[in-house]
Order: sequence, then structure tokens, then C-alpha cells
Amino acid sequence: MLPKPARIETSALSRREMIAALAAIPLLQACASTAPARITVYRDPGCGCCDEWTRQIRTAFATEIDVIDTADRGALHQQAGMPASLASCHTAMIEGLAFEGHVPSADIKRFLKERPAGYKGLAVPGMPNGSPGMEGPEPPDHFAVIAFGNGITNQFAVY
Repeated sequence: MLPKPARIETSALSRREMIAALAAIPLLQACASTAPARITVYRDPGCGCCDEWTRQIRTAFATEIDVIDTADRGALHQQAGMPASLASCHTAMIEGLAFEGHVPSADIKRFLKERPAGYKGLAVPGMPNGSPGMEGPEPPDHFAVIAFGNGITNQFAVY
């Protein structure tokens, strides 16, 4: 008489589980690709709102950020093709693109994903109340996020 075969336990996925797992792959890839390889922020020395904005960006992108104090960012603006009228107190460089001032992290993520042709970055001119890093007791200002590059500017978002 032959011995009984040993029962082998398997944990095969059901068809429904397999479809759900395959459907999750693009979402996982999108999440994995949201963090840029490196973020460098050039800021005016001693600026407190720059620290707050940088902290928010660090959290939003779940990455470390290099912060460089410099009072002269004019050459950086020129290299990025940013008009002087869009200047603020800090400039973030991400994947070769410039993000000037208090640009919301959601707009940075959208810009990095879409990469609109001909544009080199986004800017929030000045330091509007209520923008990221400028939250406080004062009523928030209305402000625009401006896309810039190659001598052109266009509104990217409005708050």
C-alpha cells in the first residue's frame, strides 16, 4: 500500500486579488516617483519664512533638502530664465527646474509631472500672506503661481 501523499498548502491568489494587485502597480509607481533625486534651496540668510517653506516641501516630498544661504541669487535667476519681476526670498532647484518663492508643493508636483514644454519653472513673486511658509494671523492674500521660461510667462494656478 502506498502512503498518502502529503498535502501541500498553497496560497494562490484569486482572480479578483490578482486584478487588484495588477491595478495597484501604476499607483505604486507614481508614489515611488514623486520624490525628486535632490532638492537644493538657495535662500536669503536668516529668512524665517524660507525655513518654514522648506520644512513643508521636505514633508511633501519626503526627502532631504540642501539649503544654501546666499544673498545674491541673480545669476541663478538669469540661468533659470526667470524675469526679475518674479523674484522672492528663495529659489529651489529640482531636476534642473527652478521654483521661486512660496510655490505650493502640489503645484511643484504637478509641474514636475506635466513638464510643460518651454517652461523652466514656477514662481510666486514677493511674499504673499497665506502662501506656504507665510501662514499667519493676517488675512491671506490672493496670489498667482506663474510658469516661466524662454521669455514667456503664464498663470499656472491662482489662490
